[in-house]
Amino acid sequence: MSRANVTWGAPRIRNELAKLGIEIATSTVARYMVKQRKPPSPSWRAFLDIHVKDLVAIDFFTVPTATFGVLFGFLVLAHDRRRVLHFNVTANPSAEWTARQLVQAFPEERVPRFLVRDRDGIYGHRIRHTLDMLGIEEVITAARSPWQNAFAERLIGSLRRECLDHIVVLGEIHLLRILAGYFAYYNRARCHLSLAGDAPEPRPAQGPELGRVVELPEVGGLHHRYERAAA
Repeated sequence: MSRANVTWGAPRIRNELAKLGIEIATSTVARYMVKQRKPPSPSWRAFLDIHVKDLVAIDFFTVPTATFGVLFGFLVLAHDRRRVLHFNVTANPSAEWTARQLVQAFPEERVPRFLVRDRDGIYGHRIRHTLDMLGIEEVITAARSPWQNAFAERLIGSLRRECLDHIVVLGEIHLLRILAGYFAYYNRARCHLSLAGDAPEPRPAQGPELGRVVELPEVGGLHHRYERAAA
């Protein structure tokens, strides 16, 4: 697993092995400690913990292309299971375009109570009007405080380290395909420390009685999913 997934750390490998019914200590597969992030303030952390099932986060990220252009990605992330609910790409982001993404992200039966966002100028009157119509309350982070939208920021960091930093993006359609592959892998297969080693869409553990271990490529072979398959 370490050779096939060069960006994985010891906890990721340990979690994948656990899904295959192989229990092993993280210290056994790692030589280096995981660098700890500075914890957020208690009051903000308490708010996130109390309302975790009612929270979603949105954020933009930029991606350079092979022709020296810049594309803008937009994502919507559910806090409770770290699941990506919606994403899209544009070369020309606007308030109207962003408002459409919010409407598409939240079918009537899945409208969250709170939405965490930063102070980007694109989130103006048009966005507030759309959220009011959907019945969603804005939670705006403090200026220059990306840690207050930590779940979305961490997802974007993972996306860069595990995918975009290894690929040359040719254009908008190409980037959409890349993101579709990565987020499908992220939602259904990628193990998370914050989810007790599970994926956003829960993965059952598979014991040795289910057969040999098979390696399934994901995201164009940048990552792999491991399952038991009967011979």
